[in-house]
Amino acid sequence: MKGIVLAGGSGTRLHPITQAVSKQLLPVYDKPMIYYPLSVLMLAGIREMLVISTPTDLPNFRRLLGDGSQLGLDLRYAEQPSPNGLAEAFVIGADFIGDDDVALILGDNIFYGRGFSGTLKEQVDTLDGCVLFGYSVKDPQRYGVGEVDERGKLLSIEEKPARPRSNQAITGLYLYDNEVVDIARNLTPSARGELEITDVNLTYLRRDRARLVQLSRGFAWLDTGTHDSLLEAAQFVQVLEHRTGVRIACLEEVALRMGFISPDECFQLGAKLTKSGYGEYVMDVARQAGAS
Repeated sequence: MKGIVLAGGSGTRLHPITQAVSKQLLPVYDKPMIYYPLSVLMLAGIREMLVISTPTDLPNFRRLLGDGSQLGLDLRYAEQPSPNGLAEAFVIGADFIGDDDVALILGDNIFYGRGFSGTLKEQVDTLDGCVLFGYSVKDPQRYGVGEVDERGKLLSIEEKPARPRSNQAITGLYLYDNEVVDIARNLTPSARGELEITDVNLTYLRRDRARLVQLSRGFAWLDTGTHDSLLEAAQFVQVLEHRTGVRIACLEEVALRMGFISPDECFQLGAKLTKSGYGEYVMDVARQAGAS
């Protein structure tokens, strides 16, 4: 499976901050926002990834992440000149996807919870069609909503319904088989001229090939699209890291734990950041894993 991080858009809800920098490059406590979705794909065992952003912002992502080889990844980049809908990612990334299945994650979504890596790998290994991830919210009318029966089978998907049939918001993480490329290419654009991800999901639903995995209680899903939610996400990460001593979405540590890099390679990455607590943490992790 390959992965796509959609990090485009103009971030208008975060103006004036995002008039000069991509939203996905803003800090969420101690690391750039894009580290969080990248870590999710890595935890799913995905090593080939495509970052899609605007022509203006792509050079900054390249400067931050390079080709990914230092983390044992194969990172590539593609332009989305204007925000023409989430599903356009599959049209832009068609050559990158090739004959593989694909995971799409939004660049401003943060996921955190015990056992998440195991859940992801299980869903990747058993993928047959489309897998969506649902999260219980108190205001489902603000989201795309998935309705499931008592056995967990997905029955319906509605976008921002006035009368939601459930409280399961569909999060910004999606797994698809290779048919998604042709489905996206054949979508009719919405009234706004966008290729809507809900239309992709409904296509799979009509074919009875869509599932909704409900993220458990105690799990955290954060969307950092507003000033308040960005601050709340940073405070959430700060509290967890201070109390546990573990850094969330530390790409170097995730790469080490997943076997993408060796302890010595991890230590060298930390050594480049020795003047920060982040670099010291990476070196400590590497030492505990046996770095010489």
